[in-house]
Amino acid sequence: MTTTPLSADVLVIGWGLAGLVAASEATAAGRRVVLVDQEPRTNLGGQAWWSFGGLFFVDSPEQRRMGISDSLELARQDWFGGAGFDRPEDAWPRRWAEAYLEFASGEKRAWLRERDVGFFPVVGWAERGGYGALGPGNSVPRFHITWGTGPGVVAPFAAAVEAAEDAGTLTILPRHRVTELVLDGGAVVGARGDVLADDARERGLETSREVVGSFEISAGATVVASGGIGGNHDLVRAFWPPSLGTPPEHMLSGVPAYVDGSMHAVSASAGAHLINGDRMWHYVEGITNWDPVWPAHGIRILPGPSSLWLDATGRRLPVPLFPGFDTLGTLAHLRSTGHDHSWFITSRQIVEKEFALSGSEQNPDLTGKDVRLLLKSRLAKGPTGPVQAFLDEGEDFIVENDLDTLLEQVRRAPDGDLLDIERVRAEIVARDREIDNDFTKDAQIGMLRSMRAYRGDRLIRTAAPHRLQDPAAGPLVAVKLHVLTRKSLGGIETDLDARALDASGSPIPGLYAAGEASGFGGGGMHGYRALEGTFLGGCLFSGRQAGRAASR
Repeated sequence: MTTTPLSADVLVIGWGLAGLVAASEATAAGRRVVLVDQEPRTNLGGQAWWSFGGLFFVDSPEQRRMGISDSLELARQDWFGGAGFDRPEDAWPRRWAEAYLEFASGEKRAWLRERDVGFFPVVGWAERGGYGALGPGNSVPRFHITWGTGPGVVAPFAAAVEAAEDAGTLTILPRHRVTELVLDGGAVVGARGDVLADDARERGLETSREVVGSFEISAGATVVASGGIGGNHDLVRAFWPPSLGTPPEHMLSGVPAYVDGSMHAVSASAGAHLINGDRMWHYVEGITNWDPVWPAHGIRILPGPSSLWLDATGRRLPVPLFPGFDTLGTLAHLRSTGHDHSWFITSRQIVEKEFALSGSEQNPDLTGKDVRLLLKSRLAKGPTGPVQAFLDEGEDFIVENDLDTLLEQVRRAPDGDLLDIERVRAEIVARDREIDNDFTKDAQIGMLRSMRAYRGDRLIRTAAPHRLQDPAAGPLVAVKLHVLTRKSLGGIETDLDARALDASGSPIPGLYAAGEASGFGGGGMHGYRALEGTFLGGCLFSGRQAGRAASR
């Protein structure tokens, strides 16, 4: 069955955050828009809907109220210190990074506030670095949690798209999978592909790929906003960089299965230049979801700085690879050990104060904008409900009252026989001795004491320093951690108007790219490392650029 050919001024492929922003900008400019996605309509908003909703701002009112002094110059120093741009292909990514920093320090917050997007008043400090001033990491807290988390970021753009649909200026086509960009005289003039069978499964669940028809859509401009490759482990392994060692045999998925990278090859076939495919952003604090939605569903622990981090054999990770400091550096180190997992050894008191879980569904207080639940879960004694559920049900959590029993249970866990119990015991005893004084040679203890000088950390994110074996802080907790796939930092090379470029650097007429499909802008505006809170922001900025340019 072939559906009746459609036409539009602007065709947007993918209805994640970048696609929604691009579509809403195009309709606001008076263009007729068609929005297609391979998933059922229940997945409108894509991967962004599942996110924690963290956004990167520079010198925001929230920062100033928390006593944080930030500036565009400091943010630029941090960004470029982490990005490490070092290739000829980084010309456009560098320019996108500069443009995004201007956006994040300028109109980004006001633009979102105009759309009734609000922010939690306590600013988080993610990706802290721990090297020199010119090295990677955020020098100051910049992680602003959206009031409503990921759904709160998606909501105004989804509403704008649906209002345009009601007005007849936008058509939404679920279960339409693009397999080809149509070329005419070197220009992209639309797309064709498969119509997939209806599938009423709930958001995030893996859906059927049964083909029941075909379609073709002609368009004056086509925007590829189809996301990255994190749900496709074969592609992740194929692009895994040598700098990170060998890819893990076992990984968890931090994104649904539909984040499959299928549009990368389709775009390349139309002449789009794919760059920096070996740059990726995966987490090392993944835990197996006890209540999974998609295949191999993992959740990331957003850790505070106090847990003792050990590799699979029980060796403590080197300075400054403490929880929350350097994601990519920790991933590279752990891959050098030859094992796919690592361990946190911690206390219940640390878990209560420092363990947050990434994802909208793991934060019902913030996602539901429930102030009463927020105060109860974040400020009252005890872990949040979702964290407690993992303590009770999670296969990667072991809870015991004494160290010997805890280590014996770890040894009995899958792959636990790799652990050198005596080494672990020595590490914990030595660390606890250091806590007994206000002075220390242990860099992690020194850093966590320093962090409590920041009011936000002291209030909700960093436990008071204590001995792990202190009975008053117990019981003891061991957490098995896995690599969790998440973001593609490379993609379709674009100029600052989000126009897709060919291998010679020339724009392909009619073709644009945004969001993770474009490495969040330019084919990789983060370089090698991200500063966190910049993924949704990259979708917003690149989607806006693409929608406005495509409308012209």
